[in-house]
Amino acid sequence: MQELKPIKEGKVREIYDNGDSLIMVATDRISCFDVILHNEVTKKGTVLTQMSKFWFDMTKDILPNHMISVDVKDMPEFFQQPKYEGKSMMCKKLQMLPIECIVRGYITGSGWASYKENGTVCGITLPEGLKESDKLPEPIYTPSTKAEIGDHDENISFEQSIAHLEKYFPGKGQKYAELLRDNTIALYKKCAEYALSKGIIIADTKFEFGLDEEGNLVIGDEMLTPDSSRFWPADGYEPGHGQPSFDKQFARDWLKANPDNNWTLPQEIVDKTIDKYLQAYKMLTGKDL
Repeated sequence: MQELKPIKEGKVREIYDNGDSLIMVATDRISCFDVILHNEVTKKGTVLTQMSKFWFDMTKDILPNHMISVDVKDMPEFFQQPKYEGKSMMCKKLQMLPIECIVRGYITGSGWASYKENGTVCGITLPEGLKESDKLPEPIYTPSTKAEIGDHDENISFEQSIAHLEKYFPGKGQKYAELLRDNTIALYKKCAEYALSKGIIIADTKFEFGLDEEGNLVIGDEMLTPDSSRFWPADGYEPGHGQPSFDKQFARDWLKANPDNNWTLPQEIVDKTIDKYLQAYKMLTGKDL
């Protein structure tokens, strides 16, 4: 069996070249505060891959996506081993657009910090008197530029996103910026409404898009996973403070409370973290993983 090497390694994912397609593997690595921790979180990669598949299937009516298959039998023999089962997705190759498309339906995190300072988030003025974790009157689109690993992404305004895209696609900056914004909000609205009916609030999320060979906009990367989104339980939601979440919050909180952690979590925190991922998957899809 031919040993394959990833052409690109992110904090959590590995990408392999498969000729006319790519194979994306979501590993069980976990990163917090842009650092890869020493622990692995068993099954986490499977949750990310299968959850993306669930949303890709649900949103085909809004926009096509890059998924070809999540069945390793459709992939080279190298991927037909237990460690890749369920975690691998074969995808179309796209020319990725250099913008992280962030949409916020609730005010939290860096958005809340910015609002407290001057009443705006990424240059968008919001109504006065909002409390932390409040639902916004309408979801807002707050793009950022994609940073290299190790750097932080930079929040930009919609106007700056036009200029940024124009550098890469002369004459098309405005068109692509509008397409990204409108599709980001449409995808978020549909999925957030569905998730709420299953007991999960999607406070914010980020999408990445690319162009296919015909120049059509296609959803790439992952979609609406606990790694790319903030999921809150609708049960017990109350504005005025931070909300418990279905993602890496246990891990983040523990690391903050234990500064000499050497980027290693106790097993109990790892177990709590994966339980949250599995619970979110079950609530959204109705199935156990």
